[in-house]
Amino acid sequence: MTMVGLTQGAGWEIGVSGTVRHPVEQVWELLVSPRGLRLWLGVTELGTSRGDRYESADGTVGEVRSFRPHDRMRITWRPAGWDHDSTVQVALSSRGEGRTVLRFHQERLADEAERVRQRDHWRAVLARIVDALDQDH
Repeated sequence: MTMVGLTQGAGWEIGVSGTVRHPVEQVWELLVSPRGLRLWLGVTELGTSRGDRYESADGTVGEVRSFRPHDRMRITWRPAGWDHDSTVQVALSSRGEGRTVLRFHQERLADEAERVRQRDHWRAVLARIVDALDQDH
């Protein structure tokens, strides 16, 4: 029996996505701005080169794995207290004029309970990003 969210290659994973009424460029600019980075990552700066490291105020650490402007970024993500890294991908895709699908995907989670916690986390992050975009316009 296959369990939802369990993959052979990446272990437990979760994906959260939503369509926003803003163009890709505008969504990307928020995500990589100090304000946007605080909303989804808890930092005010994030490098754009593979291997660039970050640490948030709450002790989450990681590094950039890939960074493709207006498309996607992949980072490792390890909150304080975790004994393993996970990988987070933030991806954007256009859905016609002025609409963008924003996706958060996290893999290499420890177990089903961690998957559920991270699903709730990324849903809350998505809501904060949508609110910020809507406030700006």
